[in-house]
Amino acid sequence: MDDRKVMLLTGASRGIGHATVKRFAAEGWRVITCSRQPFPEKCPWGGGREDHIQIDLADPSRTIEAIGEIRERLDGRLDALVNNAGISPKAEDGGRLNTLDTDLRTWGQVFHVNFFSSIVLARGLVEELSTAGGAVVNVTSIAGSRVHPFAGAAYSTSKAALKALTREMAHDFGPLGVRVNAIAPGEIETSILSPGTQKIVDTLPLRRLGQPSEVADVIWFLCSDASSYVTGTEIEVNAGQHV
Repeated sequence: MDDRKVMLLTGASRGIGHATVKRFAAEGWRVITCSRQPFPEKCPWGGGREDHIQIDLADPSRTIEAIGEIRERLDGRLDALVNNAGISPKAEDGGRLNTLDTDLRTWGQVFHVNFFSSIVLARGLVEELSTAGGAVVNVTSIAGSRVHPFAGAAYSTSKAALKALTREMAHDFGPLGVRVNAIAPGEIETSILSPGTQKIVDTLPLRRLGQPSEVADVIWFLCSDASSYVTGTEIEVNAGQHV
């Protein structure tokens, strides 16, 4: 019997998700990953293909169906669920999609990935989370609290909704022994950075980009016993951008 702690992570193929997998694997956890991409052949963590589920969270039917597939891979317990998957569509010229020019289908796609999948997975796996006395971490964004020069309206509002969902989930899941928190990253050095980000960085109190590993460390804290009395909160991970 495998007695390692188990985490399920969405959006594992790059950036913050990639760093989070490496952080938890280094701590001896088994990590089950979900992403739109197939299992990467040059994967830097243990586990491998059998612990990867290729799924497009923009498809609600497929997301619901995946619950059964995930449960089959669990031994009746899930110590952590990290809802990290997120999409931020751009205009054809790469510009920001605002409330006037984002079509309804795009709104729906963004909310299915960034918002609805989080509660679908948590609710579908609530028994396993409760058995483990587990933790849920929702990855929101600095864009959820202000108009951002690059993040579109659908992305920003989905992250604001995810923050509110974190509060509601903490209230509902708490009596089951499950903690629910969120982290709000700011400007993190990943492949999705937009040109012009340096102008924002120059205004930050810490005057630098964040590293994915620094975000992963906060996710680790919220899933570990060090945060055993913390639930219903959102931690800003943004070099003081929120001030």
